[in-house]
Amino acid sequence: MSVAGLIFSNIHDSAIPELTTVRTMASVPFGCRYRLIDFPLSNMVNSGITKIGIVAHDNYQSLMDHIGTGKDWDLARRSGGIKILPPFITAYEGTSGSKLYTTRLEALMGVTNFIDRCNEEYLVLSDCDGICNIDLSEVIDAHIANNADLTVVTRMLNPEEADLKDMTSITADENNVITDASAYIKGISSNEVSTNIVVVNRMFLLGALRDAAAHGYKHFFKDIVARRIGRARLYRYMYEKTYIHIGSLESYFASSMKLLDPEVRGGLFEVENMPIYTKLRNSAPTRYAADAKVVNSYVADGCIIEGTVENCILFRGVRIGKGTVVKNCVLLQDTFTGNNVTLNCVITDKNAVICDGRMLSGHSTMPFFIPKGAMV
Repeated sequence: MSVAGLIFSNIHDSAIPELTTVRTMASVPFGCRYRLIDFPLSNMVNSGITKIGIVAHDNYQSLMDHIGTGKDWDLARRSGGIKILPPFITAYEGTSGSKLYTTRLEALMGVTNFIDRCNEEYLVLSDCDGICNIDLSEVIDAHIANNADLTVVTRMLNPEEADLKDMTSITADENNVITDASAYIKGISSNEVSTNIVVVNRMFLLGALRDAAAHGYKHFFKDIVARRIGRARLYRYMYEKTYIHIGSLESYFASSMKLLDPEVRGGLFEVENMPIYTKLRNSAPTRYAADAKVVNSYVADGCIIEGTVENCILFRGVRIGKGTVVKNCVLLQDTFTGNNVTLNCVITDKNAVICDGRMLSGHSTMPFFIPKGAMV
C-alpha cells in the first residue's frame, strides 16, 4: 500500500490542561509506561505505514525526547521514517497574515509542503486523544474497495461518556456512504461519532486545502467533509472494538481505571500481531516488601512498594512508603509517597512528592491532582 500518516500531537490540548501545561496531548502518559502517541504510531506501523509526520504546535520537547529517532517503532529509516513537523508561522498561499494554527484544518494547511512532497497515494490522519488498537490496513482496503475520496472511522458512543464537546456526529446510509456530518448534540444527534481517524486520497486533500484557503475555512469536518456530501465519495468505517476517549482530567482518570478490567486491557495490549510499542527503558523489576499488599493494580517496573496498593495504576519508579495506603489512584513516573500516607482518587504528575502522614482524597468524578514536581 502507498500510504503515509499524519498525527496531530496538540489537538485538544485544552481538554486536560492539568497534564498538557508542560507537554503535548501526544506525550501524556497512559497505562503505566506508554504515552498517548504510542497508540496511533503503533497502529500505523502495525498496518505497514512507515512514513509518518507528527504535526506539533508547542510544548513538544517531551514529545521529541520520547520519540527520538523513532527506532523503538522501527521508524529510524533513511527513506520515510518519522518526522516532527513544527508549526510554520507563515501565511498559507492565498491568505494574509501569519499565525499559529488553532484548528485541525489550519494544522493541515501548515504542513501542506509535507503533504505535497509525499509520493504516497493515500494519507491516514489521526489524533492522540482516542486510544484504540485498530488494524488500519482493513480501513485502507475498504477505502480503496469503495473508490472513496475520504473515509472516516466512526464508533458508537458509550452510555457513560460525559466528555462530548468537540465531537462530530456522523450519519451514513446502508452502503456506508456519509449523508451528514455535524457537531454532536446530546439527545439530538446520532450516537455514531467520528474517532478522528481519517483515510483520504492525497490529491483530494490537497485540493480541499487550497479551496479552504481561498474561502477562509477553519473546520475540517464542517468545511471539508460536510460541504462535500453528495459531491464527493465520502464513506464511514465503523470500529466496534475497544476504544477510549480522553476529554478531561476526569475521563483520563476513568480511562486509566478501565485498564484494571482484563477485557479492556486485552483489547488494547493483547491483540494478536498488533503490539503497542513505546520507548524502551531498562529498569529493575518492581520490589515488594514483606509487608506490602497489592490488590487489582497495574504496576510498571522499577517501583518500590512497602505499603498497601488497591485498584491503582503505578508508573515506573513509583515509591510507596511503609504504612502507606493508596487506593483508586494514578501515580505517574517517579512519584514518591512517604510513610503512613493515605491517598484515594489522586492523580500525581511525574516526580511528585507526598510527605509522611499526609491524607489526600478526591472522588472518581473529581480526582485530586498534584502537578509535576510538586511537594505536598
